[in-house]
Amino acid sequence: MQFISKSTRYFFTSTCSLFFTTCFSSLQLYKKQVYGPMYKVNVGNLQSICINRVDLLEELLRKDEKFPSRGHMDVWREHRDMKGISYGPFTEEGEKWYKLRTVLNKRMLHPKDSVQYGDVVNAVVTDFIKRIYSLREMSPTGDLVSNMTSELYRFSLEGISSILFETRIGCLEKEIPAETQDFINSIAQMFTYNKHVVFLPNWTRNYLPFWQWYINGWDGIFKFARKMIDMKMEAIQKRVDANQEVAGEYLTYLLSNVKMSSKDVYGSISELLLAGVDTTSNTMLWALYLLSRDPEAQEALYQDVTRVLKGDRIPTAQEVNSMPYLKAVIKETLRMYPVVPMNSRLISESDIVIGGHFFPKETSFGLCHFAMSHDEKIFPEPRKFKPDRWLRDGRTRPNPFGSIPFGFGVRGCVGRRIAELEMHLVLARLIKLFEIRPDPTVGEVQSLTRAGIVPDRQVNLHFVERKKASSDP
Repeated sequence: MQFISKSTRYFFTSTCSLFFTTCFSSLQLYKKQVYGPMYKVNVGNLQSICINRVDLLEELLRKDEKFPSRGHMDVWREHRDMKGISYGPFTEEGEKWYKLRTVLNKRMLHPKDSVQYGDVVNAVVTDFIKRIYSLREMSPTGDLVSNMTSELYRFSLEGISSILFETRIGCLEKEIPAETQDFINSIAQMFTYNKHVVFLPNWTRNYLPFWQWYINGWDGIFKFARKMIDMKMEAIQKRVDANQEVAGEYLTYLLSNVKMSSKDVYGSISELLLAGVDTTSNTMLWALYLLSRDPEAQEALYQDVTRVLKGDRIPTAQEVNSMPYLKAVIKETLRMYPVVPMNSRLISESDIVIGGHFFPKETSFGLCHFAMSHDEKIFPEPRKFKPDRWLRDGRTRPNPFGSIPFGFGVRGCVGRRIAELEMHLVLARLIKLFEIRPDPTVGEVQSLTRAGIVPDRQVNLHFVERKKASSDP
């Protein structure tokens, strides 16, 4: 095997890449149909019991342990161990994880805490809208914005960086800084090859390039995060040395008021950063794409937003609560294209019975969220974009475990409230200013699976400026 030819190596590399990016989510639906609600998987480094029925998922999660374990995070931890980096909220386990999450939850997870970031997010949204106007003007039609995936990635990174690092990093400028673009590329690289290194046996690392590409992606992520954190630490130290008050938001709180070493902060902030970027950008891409193809839903959203926002007012975080259809659009987008199409639980403390079946401790469960959020028994016409199904207007609402894109319980996503705040504020303002129309040259977009679900091609959208109503100032 040491003398594997370049042509054979290329064949395996390209074939593996194609398989891991195209088949993962659709395989959930296929295996559910063939094997039923619960089945065993034993592939490469992965051994797991897959669950794809809502009642079984609810039973498992309600029997969760005091310190829930994701499991299947070994390749993330392996990078940390290689580089001497502390674990973060996604990689730490047990009581150490609980203590870490207790610290990280403050100023982020509770709704009243996330509201305080409304002005920060709105400032980023304002600059993003300016960029949309600029890109429209440069297009042949005067209203086309090309490669929305890239543009929304820039918006998401600027938004989460403004909160975590308390500074702007230039993502929405005409020319994005080279190191910022390198960071974006690193996130994409790490997520792209994460599945390869999970599923492929370890011996393939010596012959296929995926492992090194994966490690290089992580290196780029931590390089960027470390630089931003070090800059903030230096600024805080200068204020301390000058006997000045140390005030600030999230990172300042972690660095100056909490017993966390810089090593611990590097690990935690880096994981929060990459999760925040991918979550918001992908969900917003799919939301805009779905709305562009559904004029009725788009009009309902426009009416919902303008009912609250008169004239040129910018929405506050609190006003989002008065826009039920806005929230429903995001919920439905997350149902159709869940942030994490498959999650996991490792039951490590004791034996467990699920669906009448006994499983010994140390059993790993794969939670097939994509299959469950497309279950027609829970969501009639699951392939249709129907935000109305989430409205609290007297109708029977779906089983809450049918779509849990941010997880459940104490192990739920720490950045959920921030991600929702960003998506609600930017979508409300975009839909108030523009009618979103598809680019006919793009065609119907299909999904690929990375860590989340991404489009299979470049998505361009027309942002047609709306005429101001006569009652507007």
